[in-house]
Amino acid sequence: MVEAAEGPRIAVAVVTMGNRPAAVDALLESVAKQDVPPARIVIVGNGCPLPEFAARLSLPGEVTPIELDENLGCPGGRNAALARLREFGDVDVVVELDDDGLLVDADVLRRVRDLFAADDRLGVVGFRIADERGETQPRHVPRVGSADPMRGGYVTGFLGGGHALRSAMLDEIGDWPAEFFFAHEETDLAWRAADAGWRILYAPELLLQHPKTSPARHAIYYRVNARNRVWLARRRLPLPLIPVHLGVWVLLTLARNRSFGGLRAWFGGFAEGVWESAGERRPMRWRTVWRLTRLGRPPVI
Repeated sequence: MVEAAEGPRIAVAVVTMGNRPAAVDALLESVAKQDVPPARIVIVGNGCPLPEFAARLSLPGEVTPIELDENLGCPGGRNAALARLREFGDVDVVVELDDDGLLVDADVLRRVRDLFAADDRLGVVGFRIADERGETQPRHVPRVGSADPMRGGYVTGFLGGGHALRSAMLDEIGDWPAEFFFAHEETDLAWRAADAGWRILYAPELLLQHPKTSPARHAIYYRVNARNRVWLARRRLPLPLIPVHLGVWVLLTLARNRSFGGLRAWFGGFAEGVWESAGERRPMRWRTVWRLTRLGRPPVI
């Protein structure tokens, strides 16, 4: 039974490159089964045409398709969805989902609504991501080390694959860093949110089923991962922490990566990050550094 919407009004945004039509159908079907329907659904074709999802699947809420002429990357595609939702002006929370994800439970949007309704300073809610066997990869737990994926609470970051953002927070801190294209855009947004006093909650009861993958499957991974790491530090960290943060990541990369080709691409991207413009510089305050440290992840790790 579909429950009448009360509290914050929710939209769902999905960005796709058009190469996973069956997965997108399954995701949208899982959205249609939610016991609190979204007020709006925005589907972005990131440099690709879109089929008539709404007519085929009888989706709830008003469905808005957006077809971009070129692939703007993960953050650019999400910004296109946010810009359209901002034009409507009737959405309080945006749930952004990977196009190959799946909402297994029917109460996810209701739980999201209730979490935001209970805390006016809650800016971001991160979902738990697990594969079809229920396994969560360590990189998908927003804490340092091999933390328990079922332990929720306030954290310093969130996962791009499944999360919810408060519209008022985005109006204050700005949208995704489109120039990143792919990698570390979540950290950039999370640090800006934390610096503005918004809370980030990891809620493991909100499950997004997602195939087990490696970010290195993307051809550009090593280069943009390093470039964006440098840009992130230059944009958001106090000056004394920039060499510390980057030094830690150089050492970690050397310790973890055994591929000469991967290392060459990574250091090439690192050089790009140093020499190319990083865009705006809005470093976090030292009290934010302390706050992130108290939450278990100082911004040098």
